[in-house]
Amino acid sequence: MTDSTPTTDMTNPELRGHACIQSYLKSLDNSPGVYRMLNEKSEVLYVGKARSLRMRVSNYARPSGHSARIARMISETTSMMFLTTRTETEALLLEQNLIKQLKPRYNVLLRDDKSFPYILLPKDHAFPQLRKHRGRRSVKGSYFGPFASAGAVNRTLNQLQRVFLLRNCTDSVFHSRTRPCLLYQIKRCSAPCVGYVSEDEYAGLVADAERFLSGKSTRIQAQLAKDMQAASDGMEFERAAALRDRIRALTNVQQSQGINPRGVTEADVIAVHLEKGQACVQVFFIRANQSWGNRDFYPATGAGAEEPEILEAFLTQFYDGKEPPRLLLLSHDLENADLVATALGERAGRKVDLTVPRRGEKAELVENALRNARESLAMRMASTAAQGRLLDGLAEAFGLDGPPERVEVYDNSHIQGTDAVGAMIVAGRDGFIKSQYRKFNIRGDSLTPGDDFGMMKEVLTRRFQRLLKEDPDRQGDTWPDLLLIDGGAGQVSVVAEIMGDLGVDDIPVVGVAKGIDRDAGKEEFHRPGARPFALRHNDPILYFVQRLRDEAHRFAIGTHRAKRAKAVSASPLDDIPGVGAGRKRALLAHFGSAKAVARAGLSDLQAVGGISETLAQVIHDHLNAR
Repeated sequence: MTDSTPTTDMTNPELRGHACIQSYLKSLDNSPGVYRMLNEKSEVLYVGKARSLRMRVSNYARPSGHSARIARMISETTSMMFLTTRTETEALLLEQNLIKQLKPRYNVLLRDDKSFPYILLPKDHAFPQLRKHRGRRSVKGSYFGPFASAGAVNRTLNQLQRVFLLRNCTDSVFHSRTRPCLLYQIKRCSAPCVGYVSEDEYAGLVADAERFLSGKSTRIQAQLAKDMQAASDGMEFERAAALRDRIRALTNVQQSQGINPRGVTEADVIAVHLEKGQACVQVFFIRANQSWGNRDFYPATGAGAEEPEILEAFLTQFYDGKEPPRLLLLSHDLENADLVATALGERAGRKVDLTVPRRGEKAELVENALRNARESLAMRMASTAAQGRLLDGLAEAFGLDGPPERVEVYDNSHIQGTDAVGAMIVAGRDGFIKSQYRKFNIRGDSLTPGDDFGMMKEVLTRRFQRLLKEDPDRQGDTWPDLLLIDGGAGQVSVVAEIMGDLGVDDIPVVGVAKGIDRDAGKEEFHRPGARPFALRHNDPILYFVQRLRDEAHRFAIGTHRAKRAKAVSASPLDDIPGVGAGRKRALLAHFGSAKAVARAGLSDLQAVGGISETLAQVIHDHLNAR
């Protein structure tokens, strides 16, 4: 992307602010590129793009005419770095990559960048499963989305089952069934697993589902009504009743989709509301003339950026790795709208239009998103203020130097030492920070089953060894200001010893233990070298700590259950070298179960499609090893 290396002028470290920036002008030309402004500690303050590096830097060199935010940034600048690019579009993409990587203080930064779920209809099976999909599109099939949340996908899948009767079981369950499951009994599956529907009939249901998810529900409903009438005329009353139920289910799906715009087939509606230095960006996903939910985001505003800059930065970061729709309906005009549209179009491989509608249905959609952004930000600000008071109270109760910005809470979960996991949750001024939650599969082979002290030692050692490796100078925001441990004096003593060995014993540690009667409300708090104490029964800080501990416990239990369920559903075929998902399906379809595969002879294994003589020997040896 770039055609030059970074350059930094350190010839006169005494220069700062306008004078420092002015000193770079003589070495710059009018090439497009990206610049970085750094402070005296070499921390990146700001990353920006420019059509002409010389012209952009000369603007910063002027002593006046800047906003308060830019003036502060200039005053802190002691050096700069530059990267030239071939085009301004490349500069824009590089700028956003560097912002996400470096997280500069004065840039707008999208903090929540999770992938969105889709609905997938695979093409690699005669009776494809209708299922939820998240992540890379490695499976061949039709993808529909994005949906705003997993809940939105699950609701839609549940409704689509009632309409199109497509299976949702896994391939291994499908191939092993000998009679239909409960979903067939409650009219949510056509039971292809036992041959109650032919391949051609099922393909018709799949085609109907694809048409519906593509916005062609009217045609489907008309055809279902026609088929119902024909069945009734032919005195096939049971089939007519089934078709009637499908029509009703389809009507319910359409009514539950929320705002269904008639004139907008595919778009993302994006609105930003800014208040007191905080911003909320609301995104509504519209596909196939249906609203597939909305999501709110709270980007860091770069110490005072305005709405157009926030929206522009959000768009380029949000669609990094996501395919943009053909139309983006925005609440504010962008300074570089054409440039952003070009960059998004290059990512999508087609044209992407950006527009700020002024009237009509599209303007109503934007106004609705803007109202949601306004209301969401108001609720968040109220919640943040309350959370801030709780953190202040936490500091007072535990004798901290100041209110903690990041609290980490640890818990373990196991059943008699099996499937042991450790869990870490994180809380701060914005409440629970779920994107920072971490799970730890306990690896210690030498641990005695049920050794809670040993498990805690392993978890914290792995956690802080990684922190010391990734951020030894504690420049980032991933170092905790307080550790809460589910346990009493013994756990706290172990944790203090671990932290001392790692050289990070300046982080306060508090153990939360149930009192004598092990009742909620009688918790005792333990600190290294101090006597345990308790808070009064109705103290809001006590409720706050209980909520933190309960969230850690919930996350640990959920992680443990998922690990145990995975172990239960594991197949002996999973670990055989050379046997992937396709060959595993073929083996199960041929033999019916993993046990039958283990009993099969070499010639029987070779009879399965895709299994060579060599692989048959590998499978036989693996399953019959003593």
